[in-house]
Amino acid sequence: MEVLNSIVGYINGIVWGPLMLVLILGVGLFLQVGLKLMPILRIGTGFALLFKGREAGDGEGQITPFNALMTALSATIGTGNIAGVATAVFLGGPGALFWMWMTALVGMATKYSEAVLAVKYREQDDQGNYVGGPMYYIKNGLGQKWAWLGFAFALFGAIAAFGIGNGVQANGVAQVLETNFGFNPSITGIVLMALTGAVILGGITRIGAVAGKLVPFMAVSYITVGLLVLIINADQLGNALGLVFTYAFTPSAAEGGFAGAAVWAAIRFGVARGVFSNEAGLGSAPIAHAAAETKGPVNQGLIAMLGTFIDTIIVCSITGLAIIASGAWTSGESGAALTSLAFETSLPGFGGYVIAIALSIFAFTTILGWSYYGEKCVGYLLGAKVLIGYRVLWIVAIYFGATADLGFIWLLADTLNAMMAIPNLIALALLSPVVFKVTKEFFASNGQTEEPSKGAAE
Repeated sequence: MEVLNSIVGYINGIVWGPLMLVLILGVGLFLQVGLKLMPILRIGTGFALLFKGREAGDGEGQITPFNALMTALSATIGTGNIAGVATAVFLGGPGALFWMWMTALVGMATKYSEAVLAVKYREQDDQGNYVGGPMYYIKNGLGQKWAWLGFAFALFGAIAAFGIGNGVQANGVAQVLETNFGFNPSITGIVLMALTGAVILGGITRIGAVAGKLVPFMAVSYITVGLLVLIINADQLGNALGLVFTYAFTPSAAEGGFAGAAVWAAIRFGVARGVFSNEAGLGSAPIAHAAAETKGPVNQGLIAMLGTFIDTIIVCSITGLAIIASGAWTSGESGAALTSLAFETSLPGFGGYVIAIALSIFAFTTILGWSYYGEKCVGYLLGAKVLIGYRVLWIVAIYFGATADLGFIWLLADTLNAMMAIPNLIALALLSPVVFKVTKEFFASNGQTEEPSKGAAE
C-alpha cells in the first residue's frame, strides 16, 4: 500500500505541477481573449438569462436552464469552498486567494466554452435522455480519430467520481458531524445513503429539482453568515486585502502557526484549489448543462459561466477573507477546522456550528451532482442499460466513504481530477474556433437566433 501511495503521489505531483497549471490558465486565457472578454462583460446578460431560465426553455432538453446550473453548482459548491479555500491559504498564504480569483476570471471563459460545446454536440441515448459533455464534443466535434481522448475522459471521470464526488464528501460529512454533534459515522453513512437514494434513483429530473431548491438556499445562507463575519471584522478587511495582493507576488513570512510560503506555493495551491472548487476546465459541469431545455448553445453558455463566478468570486472570497480578516490564518489550523475557527472566533457559540451544517449540506449536494457526472461517464463507456446498477453501487459506496480512512482515496481522486482535465482542455483548445464562430453569430443577430444542437461532426 505504501508503494502504491508513493506511485500515485508521484503522479499527482506531475499532473498538478507547473505544466497543468499553465495548461489550465493558458487555455482559459486563450478562450477569454478569443471571446474578447465577453464572459466578464456579459455577466449581467447571464444573470438575466438565469432568471428567465427558472421555467422550461423553448428548446429541447430535460431540465430547466436554471436547474442545469443548480445541478452544476451542487457539485462545485462543496468542501472546496470551505476546506479547499482554507487549505490553499494554509499552504500558500493569503496570496493564494488572489490566484484563485485569476483562475476564476479565466475559468468563466472555460466554463462558457464547455457548455456551448456540450449543448451543440449533445445526443439522445437509447432511453431518450439528453447526454453530453467532453466525451461527446470530442467524438462529435473532433471526429473518430480523437475518440480515444473522449474514452480517456469518461474512464477517468467514472473512477474519480467515486472518490472526489462520493467517498471524500461522505467522509467529510461524517467527520464534521461526529466532531460537532457526536454523531456516529455509521449512522451518518446510512442516513446519507437513504437521502441520496431517494434523489438519484429518479434521475436528472429529480436531481435538478432538488438542486434547484437546495443549492440557492444553502448558498444564500452561507453567504449571509459569511458577510456577517466580514462585517464584524470590517476594521481588518483593508489589511486582509492588502495581504492577498502583497503575498500573491512576494513570499509570505512565517507568522504565528503559519509556516510561511513561497510565491510558487501561492500560485500552485491557489490555482489547484480554485479548479477543485469551481471545476472550470475539469469537464464535469458541461455534463449537466447538456441536459438543459435551452434555445441553443450560447444561451446555456452564458448561464453556465455564472457557476464559476458564484462559486469562486463570491463564495470562496467570503471564506478566504473571513479566514484572513479574523486572523485565523496564523493559527496553524488547516482545512475545514481553519474555516470553522474563523467563523467561531467572530460568532462565538454559533459560527462553528454554521460551518458544520453548511459543510454537510454542501457535501450532500456534491454527492448528488457527481452521481450524475459519473453516471454519464459510465453510460458513455457501457451504455444506458447499466445506469440503475451504477446508481445502486453509488449509494452503497457512500457508507464505506463515511466510515473509512480516505487518505489514499483523496490522493487518487485528486490525481484523476487532473487527468480528467487534460483531455477536456485539449478538446477546448482544438474546438475553440467553433466556440468563437457560434458566439460571434449569436451576438451579431442580437441573440435572436441560435444554431440548434446536434450530435454530428461538422
